Amino acid sequence: MVMDINQIREYLPHRYPFLLVDRVLELDLGERIVAYKNVSINEPFFNGHFPHHPIMPGVLVVEALAQACGILGFKTVDKRPADGYVYYLVGSDNVRFKRPVMPGDQLLLEANVMREKRGIWKFDCKATIDGEIACAAEIICAERKVA
Repeated sequence: MVMDINQIREYLPHRYPFLLVDRVLELDLGERIVAYKNVSINEPFFNGHFPHHPIMPGVLVVEALAQACGILGFKTVDKRPADGYVYYLVGSDNVRFKRPVMPGDQLLLEANVMREKRGIWKFDCKATIDGEIACAAEIICAERKVA
């Protein structure tokens, strides 16, 4: 199942400059998602991280992975932010950064469901660039109803 940016915006409450998923390439409900983020020099964080050697902050790589996880969770349970739900990033384990993410990179985001129990999801995730791992992590998200 492919999703373009307009469909992604239906399943993530994030907006510029914090929407970090550009396209979904594959989505198997309850199992896995493959998406990507095109990294551009126009990203606002590059002004200060670092101006003469721009690198995407690691926390934003983890956030991009978490957003992909959120899409998978929302699609699997057939809910949307418009229905009053949100997925919170509540934890990350075994996070490792293997290479920097720089302008011009296409960050491939992959997440596989490890388990889900009462709205708490755990995912095995990796972000790669041209087949090379940039980040690997286990990400925990919680589905919550908001007012």
